[in-house]
Amino acid sequence: MELKELKLKTAKELKQILNEFRDKLRDLRFKDANKQLKNIREIRSIKKTIARILTLLSGKENK
Repeated sequence: MELKELKLKTAKELKQILNEFRDKLRDLRFKDANKQLKNIREIRSIKKTIARILTLLSGKENK
């Protein structure tokens, strides 16, 4: 998900998206531990997206 798309979301929507990405990350980590994951870079991109969402949430809460 791109930063432009995330900036348009409300805080409630961002929290929902954050939970979805955390679930995806947990699933990918389990697959990686079981040697079932082929694209390991996907973990990195999801972690970056989670960090972007958290940054936007902290900015929206301060306003």
